Amino acid sequence: MSVTVCKTALEAVSIIEDNEYIWTHSMAATPRVLFSALATHAKKRNNLTLMQLHTERGEVLADESLTPHLRHRCYFTSASTRPLIAQGKADYVPIFLSELPKLFRSKEQPIDTAIIQVSPPDQHGMCTMGVSVEATNSACQMAKKIIAHINPKMPRTHGDAFIAYDRFHSVYWQEDELPQHPKAHLDEVTKAIGENVAALIKDGDCLQMGIGAIPDAVLACLKDRKDLGIHTEMFSDGVLELIEAGAINNKLKKVHPGKIVTGFAAGTQKLYDFVDDNPQVAFLDIEYVNDTSIIRRNDNVAAINSALQVDITGQVCADSIGTSIYSGVGGQMDFIRAANLSKGGKAVIALPSTAKRGELSRIVATLDSGAGVVTTRAHVHYIVTEYGVANLRGKSLQERAQALIAIAHPDFRAELAEQAKKLWHINC
Repeated sequence: MSVTVCKTALEAVSIIEDNEYIWTHSMAATPRVLFSALATHAKKRNNLTLMQLHTERGEVLADESLTPHLRHRCYFTSASTRPLIAQGKADYVPIFLSELPKLFRSKEQPIDTAIIQVSPPDQHGMCTMGVSVEATNSACQMAKKIIAHINPKMPRTHGDAFIAYDRFHSVYWQEDELPQHPKAHLDEVTKAIGENVAALIKDGDCLQMGIGAIPDAVLACLKDRKDLGIHTEMFSDGVLELIEAGAINNKLKKVHPGKIVTGFAAGTQKLYDFVDDNPQVAFLDIEYVNDTSIIRRNDNVAAINSALQVDITGQVCADSIGTSIYSGVGGQMDFIRAANLSKGGKAVIALPSTAKRGELSRIVATLDSGAGVVTTRAHVHYIVTEYGVANLRGKSLQERAQALIAIAHPDFRAELAEQAKKLWHINC
């Protein structure tokens, strides 16, 4: 198949026709150069569906003028798509991240066109998907057409990231900076949470974590550990400091020993430089990375995730604030279940005890109406706040309520105890 090299991004996306299902590369690989062109082209088309995970810098496609022409279909939401979903102008699809490639490969969800951002072709004619393989690998395998933004700034990565240049229908070359995510500021609450989670992490543990203040706070406390490994949905700059300190070497892992396994990465330029042409970092298809049966083969898996709200029975809400969709199901359950099945494993949900500057307790008697239960009370293990650690595995409802109220903010403990008795007939 001949590849059309386009002079403009608009020319590249012009092959998209009416009624198409379009997959877009997501996270730090979001092809914003193609987004700008698609925003122009979409106004000439009808009934386009843009499927995506969390997209970075995608505001141009959230403009109201596009609503009659293009509808977002979100498997994980972002700042630009949340308002559209709240207004009923976009769709949210709750699904485990590990299941998304299966949806594509089974053709339950057809894909007409994939728009992606890649590194330049090497001497063998191979580009890479750079810092984000996730579900885009499977989408490209199933798409009828692939439109590529070739970005010389995109790192060349290893694993399942490779894609042949001759797979593309049209390409557009332009240098563009990747989104930068500096390490989060750590306040006293976040530092305390980090210390409490870190106390659970032992030498030789295999870590899964995300991006943001709490993962950064945990990682900052682990520089004295030895022989840590990484098998994670994604990682950021906090991991680099542990590699430099010698705490992470991946040597005890049973799955891909000696390598960091991930689906995508986002952070600063230092992170992007680290993963560039680094064979010790394997960017793999998310169906594999998040496969519970694969993850659990590693011993001592420590899965560290967050939440928006936890009720006193252990139900974890992580994708919505009441009926307002905030993020997505993602890979939390993939790793929570795998950690619980791993020999010596531990599954951690870490969150501040309050929200809205202390006005609301995140530990509640019952979840808000419409709140999405991502991790069930049967799957939950450790809940951590700045006030301590609650181990809920094998605990009764009364024992759970007592443990969770003990790590709630002191301002809300008495009220939670009263509600526990009134609603659950539990004495705390």
